[in-house]
Amino acid sequence: MSSRSGSTRDYETSGQSQHHSASPPAPESSDTETEGLIFYHMDLYGSKERFDIFPEELSGRGDRSLGDTRRESALSSEKVQRPQEVGYDLEKEVAELAKMYGLDEDKEKELELLGGHLEKMESRWPPARSGKAGLQDSIYNISKSSSSVKDPSQSPKQQRLPDEASQGENQSKARADDEAESTIWSRGGLSSGGMSDEWNSQAVSEEEEEEEEAADVFCSTCKIPIRAFDKLFGEHKDHEVAQLPSAVESEKEEIHKNMCKLEEQIAQMENVASHLEEIFITVEENFGRQEQNFEVHYNDAVQVLAQKYEEQLEALGEEKRQKLEALYEQLVSCGKHLDTCKELTDETQELFLENDKVEFMKAAVTMVDRLEEFLKKEVDLELSTLPDFEERVIDVSEVEQLMNSINAIPAPCAPVINPQAPNAATGTSLRVCWGLFSDDTVECYQLCYQPVSNERHSDGQAEHTLKVKETYCTITDLLPNTQYEFWVSALNASGISPPSERAVYVTAPSPPTIKNKKIRSCENAALVCWESRDINPVDSYTVELSKLTDEENDDIITESIVGIPNCEVLIHLQPTQKYQICVRAQNLGGSSERSEPILIHTTGTCFYLNEDTAHPLLAILDDGFTISCDELENPECDLPVYDNSFTRCIAILGSLIPFPGKHYWEVEVEEDTEYRIGVAFENTPRHGHLGANNSSWCMRHIITPSRHKYEFLHSGMTPDIRITIPPRRIGILLDYENCRLAFFNADIAQHLHTFNSRFQHYVHPCFALETPGILRIHTGITTPPWTALP
Repeated sequence: MSSRSGSTRDYETSGQSQHHSASPPAPESSDTETEGLIFYHMDLYGSKERFDIFPEELSGRGDRSLGDTRRESALSSEKVQRPQEVGYDLEKEVAELAKMYGLDEDKEKELELLGGHLEKMESRWPPARSGKAGLQDSIYNISKSSSSVKDPSQSPKQQRLPDEASQGENQSKARADDEAESTIWSRGGLSSGGMSDEWNSQAVSEEEEEEEEAADVFCSTCKIPIRAFDKLFGEHKDHEVAQLPSAVESEKEEIHKNMCKLEEQIAQMENVASHLEEIFITVEENFGRQEQNFEVHYNDAVQVLAQKYEEQLEALGEEKRQKLEALYEQLVSCGKHLDTCKELTDETQELFLENDKVEFMKAAVTMVDRLEEFLKKEVDLELSTLPDFEERVIDVSEVEQLMNSINAIPAPCAPVINPQAPNAATGTSLRVCWGLFSDDTVECYQLCYQPVSNERHSDGQAEHTLKVKETYCTITDLLPNTQYEFWVSALNASGISPPSERAVYVTAPSPPTIKNKKIRSCENAALVCWESRDINPVDSYTVELSKLTDEENDDIITESIVGIPNCEVLIHLQPTQKYQICVRAQNLGGSSERSEPILIHTTGTCFYLNEDTAHPLLAILDDGFTISCDELENPECDLPVYDNSFTRCIAILGSLIPFPGKHYWEVEVEEDTEYRIGVAFENTPRHGHLGANNSSWCMRHIITPSRHKYEFLHSGMTPDIRITIPPRRIGILLDYENCRLAFFNADIAQHLHTFNSRFQHYVHPCFALETPGILRIHTGITTPPWTALP
């Protein structure tokens, strides 16, 4: 029996299955000490090696030898110990389960999902569970603990290979043990003894533990949490499951969505409730308004009825008066006629009483004439008027119209037009807004506008009308920098409201035009000039300059100079930079679009030639910086000249240089050309020569038969200077601060002459030709270092 106890693993002592083990009392043997029952927790779905733990005699296979049984027991002991020592192959176990129960490939993923649960349940598998392929009953082993347990200090080899002296004794003990075990099985002690009760109570407790075991997966079909084992072999086998944490997160997300929808619905219901409250208040207000309207219409209807009654009563009285007057006249006439008849009757009767025949005949002739004349008159025996009155009916159509208009909406009140808002205008459009400060129903609005004329009679201005639905309108196709007046009326089915007060709007100006030929610049400043394209004056101008710091990336740093009242501005800049400059015009309507940009390089002084000062014989070529004179006629010719043109000297002035500091430019000359170059004041005489007065300083080149002569003239005087190398490119340095004007041979960096003079005003570059030739002017040049003072 020692070999068996050495091959079994006590799960109580290992701590893996304490709740599955029990030690019920067992029959005592004469050659053994007190023996107990050890229950081995068997994995129902383990490998085939689990059948090798118990001897075959317990399964009814007694034909095998005791040595084979003990060898199998020893092998089983090693196999049982190996999973605990080496590790349990879970994937292999899952694959065997899938193959055993015919699960398809789709279930393998679910088995992997549930693998952790199966691993956790490995040490707690119940001793009895329903299953398939003969695994319906629990397999347990009844073993007796031997008192002759081997010393733990012995080696495994000594334990596995006992000596031959004790082999016979062990075999006899094993045979006795087998007989005792057979006796126990035959007596059915497991079902009737105390061990049976303990086993039943243990099974019940394990079933309760399984029922109380927490669910770790979620059945998506039944919508309930379940155990992983139920997915494999329970009623949820074919259902779709998910991990419990992911199902919890999914349900939380679904609840969150529903909560968001619920909050939206609550917000909607609150809005509806708020709207209902507003409708409730509106109903009260409309009731009061309709009640007041009904009362007004009722009073109007009553007033109309009273007026109709008075009119009809007055007409009835007039008819009565006319009838009575007609009857009275007819009655008076009838009385007069009756009196005449009675009078003639009485006279006729008296005539018949006359006895004197002569008198009778005289009187009878007269009476007959009177009677004939009286009887010739027609007597109106018909009534002049009837006693019946004309049937009069009060016209209630107006009253009906008033009553029908009780439920009709009234004509709206006059709207209120808003003043012009900032940035509501462009050069050709205006955005006009207005409001209706009443609850009147409005179907549309009628907007009217026309340009504002400065003339006294503006009846000739065209009036434009638009119909719009909204309380705003953008009017296009307008003139820039022009004032327009607007007024608006509201319309509905009952009519049109009175017009609003008139409001004056103004469009934005047109973009200015920069005068490129009047731009001057130097290393640290620029003078920019422009002109307005609008007829009406603007309020101010804004200059926007952008320093181009990186041509590749087009990195632009923008600055603005605002509130410029005139059409020019002096801008301070940084040397050796490139600037882009634009101009905007401003008025009450807003800002115009940008003008066309110009580029300014602050590498040197730039100026342009003033064509207004050019002599008629002097021509400026297309580049704007080359002057020429083809043939030299009488300078004082009769060609048309400007008021500011030179008339005697074939000269021209450049733009004024209004910047303090140093300014440098060069003039390319021809060796066989006589010329004068330098600077001059604005008021230098146009009928004289450059350098011949105190308002100009110039260098003159004269060709004599013997040499090239150079003069540096001011007030007609020149120092005696000889220049051996005729310059082809002359550099001119104007230094306001140091009060000097210097000339250089730029090709060889040679100083020629310097005028030391305090310039009282800013000067113009000046150029003149005294023989046919060409002068080329170069500006924007960086001042060379060799021009510095010695």
